[in-house]
Amino acid sequence: MKIGISTCLLGDNVRYDGGHKLDRYLRDLLGKYVSYVPVCPETESGMPIPREALRLVGDIDSPRLVTQKSGEDYTSVMQSWASKRLDALEKEKLCGFIFKSKSPSSGMERVKVYNDKGHPVPKGRGIFAGMFMERFPLLPVEEEGRLHDPMLRENFITRIFVYGRWLELMEQGLTTARLIDFHTRHKLLLMAHNVNAYRELGRLVAGARELPPDELADQYISKLMTALKLSSTIKKNVNVLQHVMGYFKKDLSSDEKQELLEVIGNYKDSLVPLIVPVTLLNHYVRKYDQPYLKEQVYLNPHPMELKLRNHV
Repeated sequence: MKIGISTCLLGDNVRYDGGHKLDRYLRDLLGKYVSYVPVCPETESGMPIPREALRLVGDIDSPRLVTQKSGEDYTSVMQSWASKRLDALEKEKLCGFIFKSKSPSSGMERVKVYNDKGHPVPKGRGIFAGMFMERFPLLPVEEEGRLHDPMLRENFITRIFVYGRWLELMEQGLTTARLIDFHTRHKLLLMAHNVNAYRELGRLVAGARELPPDELADQYISKLMTALKLSSTIKKNVNVLQHVMGYFKKDLSSDEKQELLEVIGNYKDSLVPLIVPVTLLNHYVRKYDQPYLKEQVYLNPHPMELKLRNHV
C-alpha cells in the first residue's frame, strides 16, 4: 500500500531550520507494511533549506502563507505547486496520508492563523493539507502527533488497510459477487464502528444490481469510509465480541463458554486490552473451523506485529 507522508517525518532534513522531525514508529514499524510517498510542500515548491519560517495570516478559512519576519507571500506559489502535485498523487493510488502537525503547509488541523492584530488563532489548516483533503475526501488522513493516541492510531491504520483492500477490488473489476464478498468480510468491522452504517450498507449491497457499477462503487466506498471514521468503543466491541461468541453456541464446552465470558467481561471492565478476547476468539475459529469467521476482517484487521490492539 502507498501512503503519503510529510517528508520530515521520515528523518529527511527538509525543515525550515535544516532539521527533521523523525517519527520512528512511522518509519521503522509501520514502514515495514506500507510504501511511503514523501511530500515536502515547502522544498518541493522551490523554497531553500534552511529558510525563513512561515506562518498563516488573515482569514481562517482562506489564510495567506507568509514568511514570519519579512512578510513575503508564498500563497500563490504553494497553491500552484500543490495543484500539480495533487494531480501526480492521484496517479499514485494512495491509501492515506500522514501530515506534520502544526505546519502552515501540512498541518491537518489546529494550525495557528495570525489575525490582523498579530494574535494566533489555532483553528487553521495548512495550505497543502487543506487542498489534499478537499481533493481526496475519502482518504484516511492523520497527523503524526495524533497518532500517539492508541485509539486514533488503531482507527487510522485500520482504515488504510480497508482502503487498500478496496483498491485491490477495484483493480480486479467491481462485480456484484465481488462486492458482496468484500462487504461480507467487513461486516463485523462495520458493526464495531457504526451499526447504522452497517445496516445501510447491507441494504445498498442487497440492491446492488439496481445501480450502475460506477454509482454503486461511489456510494459504497463513500458510506464505508465515512462510517469507519467513527471510532470503535469498548461498548461497541463488546457487542461484536458477544455476536461472534454466538457462532460457537453449539461448539464450546461449558468451561470454554465461561472462560470466554470472563475474558470479554474483563475487557468490558478495562482490565485487559482488546487483543485478549480477540486472540481467544481466533483460537476458537481455528479449533472449530468457522469458515465465515475465518474471513472476517474484524478478527485480523492489520498485522499483529503493529500491536495496535494491545493498547485499546
